[in-house]
Amino acid sequence: MGKMTHGAAFALGVGLAAGASVAGAQTLNLYTARHYDSDEAIYEAFTAETGIEVNVLEGDSDQLIERIRREGAASPADVFMTVDAARLRRAEDAGILAAVDSDYLADRLPAELRHPENLWFGFSERVRVIYYDTEVYDEPPLTTYEELADPRFEGEICIRSSSNDYNQSMVAALIAEHGLEATEAWAEGLVNNMARAPQGGDTDQIRAVAAGECSLGVGNSYYWTRLQKSDDADDRALTERVGLIFPNQDSQGTHRNIGGAAMVAGAPNADAAVAFLEFLATDEAQELFAAGNNEFPAVRGVDPVPEVREFLDYNYDDINVAVLGENNAQAVRLMDRAGWR
Repeated sequence: MGKMTHGAAFALGVGLAAGASVAGAQTLNLYTARHYDSDEAIYEAFTAETGIEVNVLEGDSDQLIERIRREGAASPADVFMTVDAARLRRAEDAGILAAVDSDYLADRLPAELRHPENLWFGFSERVRVIYYDTEVYDEPPLTTYEELADPRFEGEICIRSSSNDYNQSMVAALIAEHGLEATEAWAEGLVNNMARAPQGGDTDQIRAVAAGECSLGVGNSYYWTRLQKSDDADDRALTERVGLIFPNQDSQGTHRNIGGAAMVAGAPNADAAVAFLEFLATDEAQELFAAGNNEFPAVRGVDPVPEVREFLDYNYDDINVAVLGENNAQAVRLMDRAGWR
């Protein structure tokens, strides 16, 4: 479960004592649910810039939240990093986050990608799109999320389970846009249009569309980009058959979510934690943070990887992503009532 960086020791069983350091050096203890190779380059660049060694504990987001909660005041954790605003909200509700008042972060990061009380910060953007079968449709057959519930698409849609955070956040965004009643009616229509029971991950939805199991799918754009960049010719062929739709260009814009991080309450190395969060907003770290998963940098003006640059000109929603967490419980109950399993 754990991973060490820069040779620094991290005692998984009992944790480091508050304020502990390795060989007298400053340290940062990072609990992260991100698992991208480029993150290692971020840690190395941070250490080169600041002299602060980074100790990394990787794990499932909910498991890390529970670990920090159990460790309480004895926790060595300085920074918690994860993906999806709903997971950051769970950390917030667990009472394990501390606000960070940073002029640099406020200046660099758009307000809609930051917690209103600075409990966490979004450092990359991920967007939820619609996949479509270009052999069934010569051009995109719809332009909005709302049309996924249109009866004309009965039996055509593949999508993940309602237990998936990305789907929950998409529904939470629709609640913010349309209200609870209208969104529940939409979810019922979507369920009626499913080609199969919800299953698999986002890549599985792409594969299902390419295989003709359904003509429409829902997933994050970076899963498609991963296949497009794959060394496997069969993976690249999937993206030649499956097209992307960035919904709601003429209304609220395409739904976006974040990868984010926060300082842990009672962080033994609080100054190092703030320094690390601020470093994540630098141009250098932004390029790496987004590139690891083919996402969009949160800081405006920093370019994503070349394969993603063509998507920069689309319109994306501007609601504060904290709303996704706030509406999560309602979204989950709504999806359950609609029969979305």
